[in-house]
Amino acid sequence: MSKTRDTEKDIDGGCIHLEYSDDGIAHPTKEEYARVYRKIDRRILPFVALTYLLCYLDRTNIGNARVLNSGTGDDLMTSIDMNDHEYRIALMLFLVAYSLFEAPSNLAMKKFTPPVWLAFLVICFGALCAGIGGSKNASTLMALRFLLGASEAGVYPGMIFFLSFWYGPRERAIRIAVFLCSATLAGAFGGAIAYGVAHMNGAGGLQAWRWLFIIEGLPCLVLAVAIFFFLPSYPEKANWLTAEDKAILKASFGNNVARGEDKLNWADAKATLKDLRLWVHYVLYLFVGIGVSSLSLFAPAIVQGIGYTGLQAQLFTIPPYACAYVVALTAAYISDRVVCRGLIAALFGFIGFVTFLIPACVPSPSLHLRYGMLVLSACSAFGSLPPLCAWVSDNVHSTTAASVASGLNIAFTGPGQIIGVWIYQSQQAPQYQTGHAVNAASQFMAMVLALGLWIYYRRQNAKLAPGEQKWVA
Repeated sequence: MSKTRDTEKDIDGGCIHLEYSDDGIAHPTKEEYARVYRKIDRRILPFVALTYLLCYLDRTNIGNARVLNSGTGDDLMTSIDMNDHEYRIALMLFLVAYSLFEAPSNLAMKKFTPPVWLAFLVICFGALCAGIGGSKNASTLMALRFLLGASEAGVYPGMIFFLSFWYGPRERAIRIAVFLCSATLAGAFGGAIAYGVAHMNGAGGLQAWRWLFIIEGLPCLVLAVAIFFFLPSYPEKANWLTAEDKAILKASFGNNVARGEDKLNWADAKATLKDLRLWVHYVLYLFVGIGVSSLSLFAPAIVQGIGYTGLQAQLFTIPPYACAYVVALTAAYISDRVVCRGLIAALFGFIGFVTFLIPACVPSPSLHLRYGMLVLSACSAFGSLPPLCAWVSDNVHSTTAASVASGLNIAFTGPGQIIGVWIYQSQQAPQYQTGHAVNAASQFMAMVLALGLWIYYRRQNAKLAPGEQKWVA
């Protein structure tokens, strides 16, 4: 290890740059950091990416079930005599439970350890997904969707909380992006699986949509066993890391070190709940959630309204998500390299504001322009997620605070996603003025709040004495 020391986190335009100088204290080199993080990546990233992939498949497969084999009357809606209003209620009930149980689930993860709690959640949502395949009426499906939302609620914030123990500020956002982008892969896999399962209609006396829920639920049970036995809990308990590895990992956190052995501290939880600064983060994430939810649910309808039809309409829903995948990973990488969150989130907010506003206001723009705006809108909505998720955990300094703050941050997407369920009304096709206008307004508010937090953290940093821990802006 090289003989250097961490002097000061220098603030330059709100972004933190680490500088080092020689004073005889051991400090890791970039190569040593990379070696340790490669070892950690191999142990952790496959689990979190696969978990979120299956989680997103199980929450969105209801959209495939709605239309699967509709030509023969064997689709979900016809089979259980469900109307469109009941269908939207089922979507909303999932999101209500999702919002209510996120923060409590994160506290439970801290109490029971990540491998135990994540394995429990994966078993629950896998079993519930398979159970939906046995629904006989709309009421049963609604109840199971609510329980599915409750079990999936802890997965997203739980994994962000879990990663905060393993990855320092310069490494965290890109890892969050790795599992978040599983959602876009789930969209592609979900369509392919549904296409194959459609040919199973009538097998074993079951409609294909029932097989879809069963087939996509069962792999979760296998994954849960693997998580319980093989997912590591906390760095200090990892016997596959040497003492030197652990010292290098600890150095990558600077002063903001999260420790797995720290107990729940209700005074920290209470202080976190009273911290108005963090509530600005939560509201910011709510506004971003409106765009993410509405695009996930209504992108095919928007594409069809642009002018693409039939199979062509399905094919043209792929590029927005493919571009969003690349943009999210790139934004996360840049955000980690310069340790700067607010400006990146504000930039995406501005892009989203413009790209939603144009189709909302222009009556009949060209097909290519409208489709281009859809691609950019998807990139703006999904691209800001990894930096925003990392930003909250960057600026809390205890494990209890990280647990509560990350849970509440994700919980606030619930109200945003509920709004997203209702804003794109079929009677407004093909322009969808209300949906685009609401999304434009929400992206504008996200931009304003991100800029406000960025300025706030810069000013707070300017007041700190040399050697005091800096806020991440």
